[in-house]
Amino acid sequence: MTKQIEPQDRRADAAPPTAIALTIAGSDSSGGAGIQADLKAFSALGVYGASVLTAVTAQNTRAVTHIHDIPLDVVERQIAAVLDDLDVGAIKIGMLSSPEIVACVARALASYAGPVVLDPVIVSKSGAKLLRDEAVAALRETLLPRATLVTPNLPEVAALLGEEPASEETGRLEQGRRLMALGPAVLMKGGHADGDVCVDLLLAPGAAPLRLAAPRLATKNTHGTGCTLSSAIAAGLARGLPLAEAVSSAHAWLHGAIAAADTLAVGSGHGPVHHFYRLWGARP
Repeated sequence: MTKQIEPQDRRADAAPPTAIALTIAGSDSSGGAGIQADLKAFSALGVYGASVLTAVTAQNTRAVTHIHDIPLDVVERQIAAVLDDLDVGAIKIGMLSSPEIVACVARALASYAGPVVLDPVIVSKSGAKLLRDEAVAALRETLLPRATLVTPNLPEVAALLGEEPASEETGRLEQGRRLMALGPAVLMKGGHADGDVCVDLLLAPGAAPLRLAAPRLATKNTHGTGCTLSSAIAAGLARGLPLAEAVSSAHAWLHGAIAAADTLAVGSGHGPVHHFYRLWGARP
């Protein structure tokens, strides 16, 4: 007679643990940003992805035309269901449109001890506002102190601090230090700055600033770059990489994904980066 294997037996006899990352974010119906971009990044980097939807958006490469927030109890139950069963090595948090959802996510993660990457999604690539004004303060006061790393672009740094965006690298460093004083390490993304070289700055407690520079690429297809970078960092942390290594690795991988973006023909606006450039490029 064949023995039926129970779930706990399967886990005991299985291969070594799988690296798992969870994304808590909004859905992008065009697939280039949000939950969809996060799951693509996790998969491209060899990490199993789980997801919690906070909002459903109607959007494409040109515009966001509608946002529907997921009910708070559904958000909370999604998080509880995933954390109750999956061994989540890192969490990426993206779009949280309201103060209520910010507070809900903070409560649901109160007992989670792993690394958290917070991408403060405020405005979409097309210019649509994804984080209400009253939610910025809630994000700053509730989730920033909980995060391991926050990954704002220059306008998002300014919004979180209530200041104007810094125009020079020294000013960006000072703003990054003020943001770091609120709790997390900070990756100051330089995509909105000027110049032929794009510079990201990683500031972490007890470490010298890490300057990550790459040539600025001439492409309009940058939809989802912020989502993709933060989820790539979370993937590295889920695999056990130290923070600086996870950030450096994600930065280099994203540069390749942007460089390959024009090999995709998706939409008529800001198209997505190519998450699977390493895999698709290897096909005969």
